[in-house]
Amino acid sequence: MNSIAAALAAARQRIPAAEARLLLCHLLGRNTAWLEAHRDEALEEPVASRFSAWVQRRQEGEPVAYLLGLREFYGRDFAVSPAVLIPRPETELLVELALQKVANLPQPRILDLGTGSGCLAITLALECPTAQVTAVDTSSAALAVATENARRLGADARFVESDWFAALAGESFDLIVANPPYIAPGDLHLSQGDLRFEPASALAASDNGLADLRRIAGDATHHLAPGAWLLCEHGYDQAEAMVQILHDAGFGTVEQHRDLAGIIRVSGGA
Repeated sequence: MNSIAAALAAARQRIPAAEARLLLCHLLGRNTAWLEAHRDEALEEPVASRFSAWVQRRQEGEPVAYLLGLREFYGRDFAVSPAVLIPRPETELLVELALQKVANLPQPRILDLGTGSGCLAITLALECPTAQVTAVDTSSAALAVATENARRLGADARFVESDWFAALAGESFDLIVANPPYIAPGDLHLSQGDLRFEPASALAASDNGLADLRRIAGDATHHLAPGAWLLCEHGYDQAEAMVQILHDAGFGTVEQHRDLAGIIRVSGGA
């Protein structure tokens, strides 16, 4: 029977050491300090077999988040599956900006378009408990993941199956946030890394990645209360196009914000 140290040593020949430790910690329900203190302990066969299978799947490119079924976002663990995008740190910028926009509103009505795992909607509902949060997605499988995340994290939010604004006729909001598909269909990144395993419908959009952003901006003006904001995450090379899209949609005030890497990641209009 292999020891913990031997299992980790074998895994390190196939995947990064940090990932190997993370996977084994999750399987054992322990932290890395415990692993170091118990390196010579035997690894039970069921755990060893599952760990070996996970290492193989990771070596083949499957995202760690899908193996674990979890990804941290804004200090909370969100359940994820291949039905939803994996939350990414750069999207936390959208949370920060959204909270600033509604800071002075007693009961802001917030809409999250294309909610996926629900990480944006649920985070906003928890960080702003007085908010009335609505989240939509065209995927019933994604909505099931988001609804369960809301239940587990104790967030009060409404989830609606909708093609963007289609099911929201007559409704208006004080803030709309969106992290829609914005990668061009032929982009080489879609065949690399984690993106190979994530839902293509949540990643790629026609018109060089701009089709959904253009549609959201155009329709949002019919669902924004006076003085309300639309905030959209977009690609690293789409900042100039987003200014034009927002102006074309009738937004008189446009803002753009950089992520921690210095890339313009979020554009907004009011």
